[in-house]
Amino acid sequence: MSKKACIFLDRDGVVNRERGDHTYDINDFVINDGLFEGLLKLKEHQFIFIVVTNQSGIALNKYTEEQMHACHRKLIEEAQSYDIEFKAIYFCPHHPDISRCLCRKPDSLLLEKAIDTFDIDPLKSWFIGDRQRDTDAAVKAGVKPLLIKSNQNINEVLHLIL
Repeated sequence: MSKKACIFLDRDGVVNRERGDHTYDINDFVINDGLFEGLLKLKEHQFIFIVVTNQSGIALNKYTEEQMHACHRKLIEEAQSYDIEFKAIYFCPHHPDISRCLCRKPDSLLLEKAIDTFDIDPLKSWFIGDRQRDTDAAVKAGVKPLLIKSNQNINEVLHLIL
């Protein structure tokens, strides 16, 4: 069986609205326009979907892991109504001022874990992000980076992938 092609997605600014502050309240967790429509087009080309996100607000005690997971459950439920599945949501709870880690983007440990766990071919995969740290992590993991503007409709860039 051949390895899978994956679309890795950053969370804040790509999947959901970047507010300029930590997003942890499900009432503030608003899915970006066009996300699910774009993922449906990508699904037609046999891509799987994985979210990779830095969530340093946990280390800073701004919110709890459970609050973050509530946002992720909302995402998963909304996606299911479009028949879209996220294979996983990987998150780094660390903050560089508090502890050093390899899972925080721009490092690539979370992408590497996903690549191994889900038998992903990095050469057929993309990371859509809205920050340089996302593209840096993609390059380190051997995945093609696609840098978009925060809150940009991903349908505007699908021609670069398909």
